Amino acid sequence: MGRQWLHAKPALVNLKKGQVVQKLFKEMTVAAKLGGGDIDGNPRLHAAVEKAKKASVTRDVIQRAIAKGAGIGGDSSNLEHVVYEGYAPHKVPVIVEVMTDNHNRSSSDMRVLFRSGHLGGGGSNKFLFDHVGIVEAHHPDPKADLEAAAIEASANEFEALTHAQNDDIPEGHAGARFLTDRTGVHATATWLKNNGWSVITAELGYIAKTFPELDEAARAEVGEFLQAIEDYDDVQRVWAAVK
Repeated sequence: MGRQWLHAKPALVNLKKGQVVQKLFKEMTVAAKLGGGDIDGNPRLHAAVEKAKKASVTRDVIQRAIAKGAGIGGDSSNLEHVVYEGYAPHKVPVIVEVMTDNHNRSSSDMRVLFRSGHLGGGGSNKFLFDHVGIVEAHHPDPKADLEAAAIEASANEFEALTHAQNDDIPEGHAGARFLTDRTGVHATATWLKNNGWSVITAELGYIAKTFPELDEAARAEVGEFLQAIEDYDDVQRVWAAVK
């Protein structure tokens, strides 16, 4: 099953501390803008705040990001959500989600970043992906019944995740990704949080339906391309048909 490529390839992630903090700040801002500033009532914001704490982001920075997104204190966010569709080398479909305060700048930069691939021009490629709700979480009991949790949380599908696949999952914990309808993210994340699970991702995303066959050299080339996209400051999510 497809997933956000970055989580599937943690060994490729090598962002500098400043980039990490900047991206987490923007993620918290966006989460608060979309779902409000109540951490307990906004699963995406809760997950973003937990990631920020794990990355040692200070409390002041966290509060400032939430206030900006929620429009509290006169420092409201003017970020625009833009989705770019294209192809990485070897015709791998890619969807890039950007949060920017300058659409023209981001569009120009995306064209440069996609110079070894293909950005737009050939119509939408979203039909190659399922647009779904994604909730990733872990439970301290390594024998936790994932299927039962998925049923109780009203998820449509689930798959096990390990620490090796996602380093936000502690070793020895049961980890899982739950897929929901786009309107079901909040309910699934809330049930999990209330039943002993720690939610690390709660968002809408794109899951590839099929995956091009790639040899080792091609996978490395695609990985380098996707890493360059991910490193761009305005990029929040990169989804690609890479296992």
